[in-house]
Amino acid sequence: MARRSKGRPVDGIVLLHKPQGISSNKALQQAKGIYFAQKAGHTGALDPLATGMLPICFGEATKFTQFLLDTDKTYVVRAKLGERTTTSDSDGDVVETRPVNIERDTLQSAVNSFLGESDQYPSMYSALKYQGQPLYKYAREGIEVPRKCRKINVYSLTLDEYDAENEEIQMTAHVSKGTYIRTIVDDLGEKLGCGAHVIMLHRSKVGHYPSEKMVTIEQLEEKLQLAKSEGVEPSTYLDALLLPMDTALVDLPVVEISQEQGKAFSHGQVVVCDQVPDGIIKVVADGQFIGIGERNADGHLKAKRALATNQ
Repeated sequence: MARRSKGRPVDGIVLLHKPQGISSNKALQQAKGIYFAQKAGHTGALDPLATGMLPICFGEATKFTQFLLDTDKTYVVRAKLGERTTTSDSDGDVVETRPVNIERDTLQSAVNSFLGESDQYPSMYSALKYQGQPLYKYAREGIEVPRKCRKINVYSLTLDEYDAENEEIQMTAHVSKGTYIRTIVDDLGEKLGCGAHVIMLHRSKVGHYPSEKMVTIEQLEEKLQLAKSEGVEPSTYLDALLLPMDTALVDLPVVEISQEQGKAFSHGQVVVCDQVPDGIIKVVADGQFIGIGERNADGHLKAKRALATNQ
């Protein structure tokens, strides 16, 4: 006998405003519980210290999480100068204290030096895995493991504030996927010769999604309670906050096919159509998003990930 999935089928994306002090997985589970969703996943972890945009994909939207993982991000970060910590943020122990005597011009020049492409070694306190275990688990045991440097791109890094009295700075960073802001702050502190660590980190944007679309756990709970008080299905209010799943794919080229071709596509059959572009393609059938595809060797359209809801 087939085991029934717990929860209801929910398809879409909610831009959760993750609060400080909990893990991204904890925030995911809270949102999943409120929506009573069968399936959910997040698109790029934020540290417990960090707040801000954590896109939660429900149901069929989980098929496209990689596109949000791969997109650029924007952060606001506040750093304490003069102290270096084990984790490069205020959750770690201070391991070194040095005097801070820096002119703003010197600071600005150091900040500017991080612009553009560079190689970055991930922090040992990251969620990247080595032999199946997250790096932070090794770090907590005092074990250092090999890490590969990654190509990153800092598209912009602005110095928003320099509070010389309190030895703090605030910056806004627009960066490529896989960029560790803690590592940038730690490297900046070493470049300045005084050390530095993150004391506040807020992710304001993921790809094209604006911060105004974010909702908190409290707001979701309020919608849930409102529905209960009115005796209506929670989906009445909660699902209105969901973004269409193809909003994760705005940068992809689009191929439009007929409804009949869409059925064939959704069953894994090759669709003969003209001018299929290279790379991953968003596929729309009769005005309805049905999945992503790619061009096969014959120049025709084949499915890469099709929505089950169209089958």
